[in-house]
Amino acid sequence: MKYLLITSLAFVLGLHLHADAQELFVFTEPASNMAAKSIGVRLTNEDMLNSGSTYRTIPEVMVSFNKHLMVHGQAFLSDFDGNYRLEGGSVYAKYRFLSIDDSQRHFRVSAFGRLSTSSRPTYTEDINLEGDNSGAQAGLVVTQLLHKLALSGSLSYIKAFDPESRRITGMPQPDQLISYSLSSGYLVLPVLYKRYDQPNFNIYFEMLGKTNPADGKSYLDFAPAIQTILNSRTRIDFGYRFQVAGGIPGRYNKSMFLLRAEFNFFNVL
Repeated sequence: MKYLLITSLAFVLGLHLHADAQELFVFTEPASNMAAKSIGVRLTNEDMLNSGSTYRTIPEVMVSFNKHLMVHGQAFLSDFDGNYRLEGGSVYAKYRFLSIDDSQRHFRVSAFGRLSTSSRPTYTEDINLEGDNSGAQAGLVVTQLLHKLALSGSLSYIKAFDPESRRITGMPQPDQLISYSLSSGYLVLPVLYKRYDQPNFNIYFEMLGKTNPADGKSYLDFAPAIQTILNSRTRIDFGYRFQVAGGIPGRYNKSMFLLRAEFNFFNVL
């Protein structure tokens, strides 16, 4: 009887972890959080094709304190300036304040914020708080899960804090941007769950954009991606991001590949 109870619990837990796998978006964060009292570790590599194939590595630790609050800590390393080195770090926090759950569907809304620091010189008025700029970001993200389909949208305000000492004379300077995204994810496999440790395969399509409210300059990127989840704990992402409209001169990430590995440790806090 004890064995049956444990097996049943593991199966139910596995289904719960798999149920919203298709909202683990690759280029954006959903309104949902990790499982409560859990820790996740990520390693992301970005290959910037429009910059002579330069690389950025992002090690990351994620902590979920409860179903409402989670925090990420990131470090940024790259060879953009000739030598592979540490260029900055970031703290990201997300608070989920609305949840409407139903069978095989839910609707969630979260507020999020980010503080970043970077030692890189600024070459463009685009603001990228994951390595290129110091600054702050605050916004809202809304996510709707409909069985195997997940939809998510976000809107945020970004302010750069780059000091004069890092600004390049004659180059456009970052100040403020409005950032927005629309993401979709679909669970392809498994067609039917039979075991909690079945692998997941998800496909994603995301649209990422920013607008400078001062001069109206903007851009829009498309970002298709694929994802595999193993044993409900290990996640592997592969995506490609590319610009399709508008443009802000000097952007590093307007054409890039992303490869990520993530490992989750549940109920460790």
